[in-house]
Formats: sequence, structure tokens, C-alpha cells
Amino acid sequence: MAKRGELSHLAVPGATFAVRVTPGAARNDIGETDGGLAIRTTEVAEGGRATNAAAAVLARALGVGKTRLTLLRGARSRDKVFRLD
Repeated sequence: MAKRGELSHLAVPGATFAVRVTPGAARNDIGETDGGLAIRTTEVAEGGRATNAAAAVLARALGVGKTRLTLLRGARSRDKVFRLD
């Protein structure tokens, strides 16, 4: 699992994060890639559960509260864009 604040250097208000989500993984994890961030979550892609889990993983890695993240695009896609408020 991602350590709390692991990506705190990216936690700038107004920043956007392009995220590729992989649901149904063995564990929750986050990593940086050339195109943005890759998040693996144990949740399934049903009813927004994987999106909510991805937001929680991202918030933990940034060291911020989950309510500070807003989903801008990709509610039903593997590719999502979050904004830090």
C-alpha cells in the first residue's frame, strides 16, 4: 500500500492528476509513470467502487483528505483526471 504522503511533493492546490486505474488488483498501490499516475485497487469496477478506492489511494499518497479531490473526467473509464482543491 502507498505510504501516507509518499507523493506529497505533488500536492499543490489546483493541480490535476491523470490517473490510470486498474481494478481488481491483489493490493492497493500507486506509482508514477510517464503519462501520469497508475493506481491499482482491490475494488471491482462496479457502481463507482474502483473510482472511490482510487481517490482514497491518491489522497493517502498525496497526504491530503479524500474530500479535497474532485473527479473531473473518467467516472466510467480506466483513465481518470482528478483535481486537488
